[in-house]
Amino acid sequence: MWLRQAFVVDPSQNLAAERDIVLKDGVIIEIAQNLQPEDVRAVLGLSNSEQIPQVNAAGKYLFPGLVDAHVHLREPGQEDKEDIRSGSRAAVRGGFTSILAMANTKPVIDQRALVEFVRIQGQRAGFAKVYPVAAVTKGFKGTELVEMMDLFEGGAVAFSDDGQGIQNSEIMRLALEYAKLTACPIIAHCEDNNLAGQGVMRRGEASARLGLRGIPASAESVMVARDVLLAGETEGKLHIAHVSTKESVQIIKKAKKLGIDVTAEVNPHHLLFTDEDISLTATAYKVNPPLPTRADQEALIEGLLDGTIDMLATDHAPHTWEDKAKPFAEVPFGINALETALAAVWQGLVAKGKLSIQKLVELWSLKPAQRFGLPAGMLKIGAPADMVLFDPDYKEEISAANLESKSLNTPFLGKEMQGFPVMVWVDGKLLLENRQIIDVKNKRGNC
Repeated sequence: MWLRQAFVVDPSQNLAAERDIVLKDGVIIEIAQNLQPEDVRAVLGLSNSEQIPQVNAAGKYLFPGLVDAHVHLREPGQEDKEDIRSGSRAAVRGGFTSILAMANTKPVIDQRALVEFVRIQGQRAGFAKVYPVAAVTKGFKGTELVEMMDLFEGGAVAFSDDGQGIQNSEIMRLALEYAKLTACPIIAHCEDNNLAGQGVMRRGEASARLGLRGIPASAESVMVARDVLLAGETEGKLHIAHVSTKESVQIIKKAKKLGIDVTAEVNPHHLLFTDEDISLTATAYKVNPPLPTRADQEALIEGLLDGTIDMLATDHAPHTWEDKAKPFAEVPFGINALETALAAVWQGLVAKGKLSIQKLVELWSLKPAQRFGLPAGMLKIGAPADMVLFDPDYKEEISAANLESKSLNTPFLGKEMQGFPVMVWVDGKLLLENRQIIDVKNKRGNC
């Protein structure tokens, strides 16, 4: 396969320029300017009479497949909301070629057999690469650690009780200590349950106006402070999930200056929406942590730009239509994001000049790949051909008919968005063409 005249963006080699790329047997074998047919035939080992499969990529960006470090696939146990196949198809359609699957399933992913189940189901689906995140504690009860080394050997790339903040500080300290044996990070859901209480949105003027119970910003930030202190004491690897407050950003910045091994992610919805966007019927905006205030949002964007926050992650959390059709106070937290996140960030940040395309790819590909030790995030010769061809001008209305996810809990439903992947390759297999998923069961073969 010969991709011609793509504008290649690869932060791993500080590359942002027009290039031709040649693929063979699932890997990148050539990157150069203005390749000629005879050059391509030579590297592919083709005779002069053989046709060269090619793609005219002029006017489009080509970058490494995006890596989403925070996805809820719901399988096993909640397949009515999502399953590994539907979620990994949705990932590809959104430009993600590698995803980390969180452990808050039914049952919780706290045993090796379940880790292997998630990994194998991902392989069977054949779309985005699925990397299991195992639980920190058995049953998410926060009282007894899982057998970390056993789960790591089964394929876990990180440990997290995401959805349940670990309330016991000694358990969190032990988790950071023991996880060092695996070299895997602990992904922390930072929430003090006593402070959060029964809140449903960020506490402030907006929650008071709507008459909804609020969650104070301190419910997150006090746990961020605790966890970075414990990471410093244990010299463990800590990753803070879904940062949403200015105080959390300040704490993480200070921790990094002290040399603590901490990274952090932010979700697109926290960068694009605030608590002011919430209404009593807008249940897609009910997320945990809750949508920030304007001041918090400004701090998040600043932290993203100055390197305090290391990566973007969707926190894709699908729910059934029935679950999200209840009154705001009663619906579960969570947003459907895999298929819309890239377009949302493109429209809301990149197109407005707040974020460069190079920084976007670094945050959503290179950095998460590096943190979780994944073979992804770069377009170098010899690297797996996990690639996204992105058209900044492509427009699409988000509808139930064109979503691969089983769930519709997105605030973009019925809205036109701009900037989408038009082709996606995973290990050289073309899985998305003209915005349509190619079913790998019907069409296989490496480029």
